[in-house]
Amino acid sequence: MTTILAGDIGGTKSLLGMFEDGELRQQRRLANADFSGLSGVIAAFLADIGVSGSRFDGGCLAVAGPVADDGVSATLTNLPWSIDSAALAARFGLPVLGLVNDFAAAALGAVTSAPEQLLTLQQGDPLTTAPRLVVGAGTGLGMALVLPEPDGWRIVPTEGGHAGFAPADAEQIALWDFIHARHGRVTWERVVSGPGLAAVHAFLGGETTVSDPAAIGQLALADPSSSAGRALELFLAAYGAFAGDMALASLSRGGVYLAGGIAAKVLPALRQGAFLPAFNAKAEHAAIMARMPVHVALDPNLGLRGAARLAMKRI
Repeated sequence: MTTILAGDIGGTKSLLGMFEDGELRQQRRLANADFSGLSGVIAAFLADIGVSGSRFDGGCLAVAGPVADDGVSATLTNLPWSIDSAALAARFGLPVLGLVNDFAAAALGAVTSAPEQLLTLQQGDPLTTAPRLVVGAGTGLGMALVLPEPDGWRIVPTEGGHAGFAPADAEQIALWDFIHARHGRVTWERVVSGPGLAAVHAFLGGETTVSDPAAIGQLALADPSSSAGRALELFLAAYGAFAGDMALASLSRGGVYLAGGIAAKVLPALRQGAFLPAFNAKAEHAAIMARMPVHVALDPNLGLRGAARLAMKRI
């Protein structure tokens, strides 16, 4: 039996899991504020499930921050923690402990999800040998390409979310002006993210007492004609345009997968609203877009499962 330690380490919480022969057996969510560093988080997890690090054949941590070129060190973007995977492996008796960017792990988790963990927005006509594109709007806007290889998958992380926002009509041009006045350069992430949804809501003159993206989404689903509803529709139009542009640039005929925290929370609007028309609205290339499958990844443990799969490749 192969036993893997996997982690999805964010700015506010850490999700840790023990996998046996690919099956998730134990899982804990821990608040990072309760610890001074990642070593304490791992120690608490192992103590809680009653096993030692030497029980594992290897592990991998998906971290919310850039992994250094050496592949063993990283710094979290929104938490003053530095991570040294070699030191952690030695501390807990793990044979090997890898590091990977959290969205790269989520991307692998998305493309290897079971069919019942996917909601299909567009069937398309997939090519098994073609790239897959994974995009995810949440606190930020993540993007990765996943390429099929004879022995598995190759993940190509990108910073596509920081490409410049391209307005599609007069309203979006006005939105560009609104965000530019606040931030200067306008990226897709300024629009297609949780903070982006709040910015769109403010641009449309939404209720000043409602600025939390989750609350805006809930109000939008409850009343699509409200300012929140209009904000969500404009947000989804931008999201669809971005995903479609990136899919066209990479010819992702293998499929486009929506990950991140927002898509699963606004499924009714995503299925019926502006996302898919904007995704496919590529003029003379619309026929290519219609052949691309589009899925929403519903598994909340994408990063954890992706990290476990990466660990399996390294032992």
